[in-house]
Amino acid sequence: MSARKILILNGHPGQTSLSKSLCAAYQAAAEEAGHQVRCHDISQMQFDMDYGQGGYENPKPLEPDLAQFLEDLEWAEHVVMAAPLWWGAVPAKLKAVFDRALLPGRAFDTRNVSFMGLPAPMLTGKSARVLLTSDTPALWLRLFYGNAVKKFISRQILGFVGIKPTRFSTFAPATDAPEAKVKTWLAAAGGLGAKAA
Repeated sequence: MSARKILILNGHPGQTSLSKSLCAAYQAAAEEAGHQVRCHDISQMQFDMDYGQGGYENPKPLEPDLAQFLEDLEWAEHVVMAAPLWWGAVPAKLKAVFDRALLPGRAFDTRNVSFMGLPAPMLTGKSARVLLTSDTPALWLRLFYGNAVKKFISRQILGFVGIKPTRFSTFAPATDAPEAKVKTWLAAAGGLGAKAA
């Protein structure tokens, strides 16, 4: 398999987390397999989370961390995002990355719409993998919540700008998981990284 350009985004706002460890395992295996990797960690990113009064005609200028993230997103062929499930969705700061960085003219084109009126996606030709940590088992996410968080991420964010397919790996229950279980999860993330999957 040829080397791929991979962007890894740790979407947990804490300094230490299972999400961060999963990203590290993925990155190490991907680099060892010869893939090019660029990483971002929202716990280290500095930016205003609020879009404020900005609009499509007068967008709020991107802070350096967001500008670099968007540049790396455009560069990447495969996007890997690790995130915890909090209150049925992702952490606020992770959502803010997309709120602020996925701008018209860079991520989607409002001047070129489909027959359904949706703007044309501008980040096509990329795939994604989401490493989702949760205390809700994957079966419950599907049966009780209709995989709402997965639809939100894959359709309303990544798919909207052209990144697809998005595949998910769910690690649950994550709180106080036994060390042996965590090791198997890290090994699984490493296996995905080696294959750039």
